[in-house]
Amino acid sequence: MSKGRLEAFSDGVVAILITILVLGLRVPRGADWVALRPLVPVFLTYVLSFVFLGIYWNNHHHMLHLADRINGGILWANLHLLFWLSLVPFVTGWMGENHFAAVPTAAYGAVLLMAAVAYTILEKAIIAEQGPGSRLAAAVGTDLKGKLSIALYAAAIALAFVNQWISDGLYIVVALMWLVPDRRIESRVAG
Repeated sequence: MSKGRLEAFSDGVVAILITILVLGLRVPRGADWVALRPLVPVFLTYVLSFVFLGIYWNNHHHMLHLADRINGGILWANLHLLFWLSLVPFVTGWMGENHFAAVPTAAYGAVLLMAAVAYTILEKAIIAEQGPGSRLAAAVGTDLKGKLSIALYAAAIALAFVNQWISDGLYIVVALMWLVPDRRIESRVAG
């Protein structure tokens, strides 16, 4: 099967999720800078989630660029990823509105963890369809960065009940790890 519809659908879903995210930002009551103060946690959570959605969109684009064809398993794996990403606006709002309280912070991490697991499943499904000698398989290699991300998310979920600021710091660390497009894939595309 051609991958065009999968790419277009995924792009559309991510665009909608980013729109939903920004609609969660409420206009402050008041016309001075002090009126913005209560919105700081919501805005910071929005920025982090926007970055995560951007990272997934960017890396998804790179990954699919290396795929020659898709099958039904890849379609379902992609829907699995989009399901977890669709929960990002909800947990973003919950964590921001509750000023990074333990349970919403852990829930945020759980959604990020499951999105990372779903992305890994999608990656493996594409590699299985393309073959072990595919450009994607060569680019991903042992996927140390992906495995480290999953471990950091799992740690952040548990640490949310100890100190939620540590969890938030781990979420930022993972975002910073992935902020630059995956050079492993970019080198395969260029080559």
